[in-house]
Amino acid sequence: MRFLTTLLFLCSLTILAQNNTKYNTYFEKGNGNQSATYQETIAYFQLLAHDFESIDMKTMGLTDSGEPLHIVTFNPDATFDFEAIQKNKAVLLINNGIHAGEPDGIDASMQFFRDLALGKIKAPKNTVIVCIPVYNIGGALNRNSSTRANQNGPEEYGFRGNARNYDLNRDCIKSDTRNTKSFVEIFHLTNPDVFIDNHVSNGSDYQYKLTYIMTEPSKLGTVLGSYLKTEMMPRLVSDLKKKKIETTPYVNTFHETPDQGFAQFMDSPRYTTGYTSLFNSIGFIVETHMLKKYSDRIKVTYEFMQSTLAFTDANTTIIKQKRKENEAQFQPNQNYTLQWEVDQNIQEPFTFLGYEAGYKKSDATTGQRLYYDRTKAFKKEVPFFPQYKSVKDVTIPKSYVIPRGFWHVIELLKSNGIDCQTIQKDTLIDVESYRIVDFKTTTSAYEGHYNHRNTVVKTTTKKIAFAKGDYIIPTQQKGIKYILETLEPEAVDSYFNWNFFDPILQQKEGYSDYVFEDTAAQLLKDSPKLKSELEAKKQTEPDFLNNPKAQLDWIYKQSVYYEKAHLQYPVYRISN
Repeated sequence: MRFLTTLLFLCSLTILAQNNTKYNTYFEKGNGNQSATYQETIAYFQLLAHDFESIDMKTMGLTDSGEPLHIVTFNPDATFDFEAIQKNKAVLLINNGIHAGEPDGIDASMQFFRDLALGKIKAPKNTVIVCIPVYNIGGALNRNSSTRANQNGPEEYGFRGNARNYDLNRDCIKSDTRNTKSFVEIFHLTNPDVFIDNHVSNGSDYQYKLTYIMTEPSKLGTVLGSYLKTEMMPRLVSDLKKKKIETTPYVNTFHETPDQGFAQFMDSPRYTTGYTSLFNSIGFIVETHMLKKYSDRIKVTYEFMQSTLAFTDANTTIIKQKRKENEAQFQPNQNYTLQWEVDQNIQEPFTFLGYEAGYKKSDATTGQRLYYDRTKAFKKEVPFFPQYKSVKDVTIPKSYVIPRGFWHVIELLKSNGIDCQTIQKDTLIDVESYRIVDFKTTTSAYEGHYNHRNTVVKTTTKKIAFAKGDYIIPTQQKGIKYILETLEPEAVDSYFNWNFFDPILQQKEGYSDYVFEDTAAQLLKDSPKLKSELEAKKQTEPDFLNNPKAQLDWIYKQSVYYEKAHLQYPVYRISN
């Protein structure tokens, strides 16, 4: 009998041990420097979804790799209808592996969801947690041990580019990839109140294991931005400090080393948090430090997610209210900033934990090299510039008008939840019209484009005939900031600057000089005003005076023969 009792006890211990290891992640089973593959990650979340009613896993849209994205949701109520969830709870959306060579969030999220399901983390009462296990699936499948030359582990990881070699954290506005189109679907389905994108940093060396980017508060909006800056972020930093995790804003240095000063990062809409901010979601990018041990990086990523969850759960009502108030502050006839720059007049002292830096002769080249001396750690105040100021703004119109021929723009607007109303009959409308006056274009390819920048427009008011089937885009809707950032050509990440309207930059018709000479002479004879303007231009511009071809082209461009579509921006503003 005694033997049987002992045997039963040993069997119970064996079963308990097996249960304790059943949910160990690939990382936890390894040597502390190994990350799960894409297949292992999906299989692990499928296991959790099968074993726990509080976890659900859904297959979503395709990526460029041909594999679909997934979302994994933890809700202790076992309710996974997001329309119902948003009525009573907040949603925290976590994105992992947008750069698949930075897998910290992938491994940390497996532990995070497991611990929520097992009750190791107190189940939130007011918040539902959603994660995209691996966003850049193509990059994750392109596994290697060498492309992150500056990174300390793990032993193997994915590649930064996706299946078509796009950097997905530059694609949020232009949506060139299936990944982004599917992410947009997930974002609008879940409508997150708070968003986290997990990364690993490049750049300077310092003592911190974790740095962060919060959505730039001024750009987010005064209501939500102020709450983020003065309430939420300080509380998160304080909570992490209680866990003995020191952190700093992402080290976006002005010069080569951080002790010379750095600024808050401006996340324009090409980036995930810049995109999510357009819909009044609070956003964070976690940037663990590339040179710290992989196991330490996973731990601090885990703790940031846990601290963010705790704050969100305790402040759900106020966060949701601030989102509504923030949306309401953007209204027609008010100003909206299109371009920002660091405000050099606002500087905050910041106690920074760094390493002394210096220069010495390179052993690899004939030059000098920068190095950080980890035996000389310092704690000192460095210049930090936390704020941006507006350098270009625009008055928000009542609506925009887009001819139906620009269907690719309409499709992208609609996919982002923008209400596009069809004109029901041919109509004359008073509009503000933009003509492209100047712009610069990059000389090398960037994410599949030759981007424009420093765009300048000239505004005129006119009546234009629009046809039945053209579109009116009212600005008084949830996506007002998305509309402004994409349709105003001077905005940094506008559709114009991302080459959506490049056909207007090319003349489709022209003239033969010897034929148009006679026409030009007749135009000058018939219009003394035109002739006077030509003579004035020759007197004030010597290069023009000495360039007969430029003179002929100028006459052509003042005439009825010059095509109206050239440099005419085909999106129009209605202000009244």
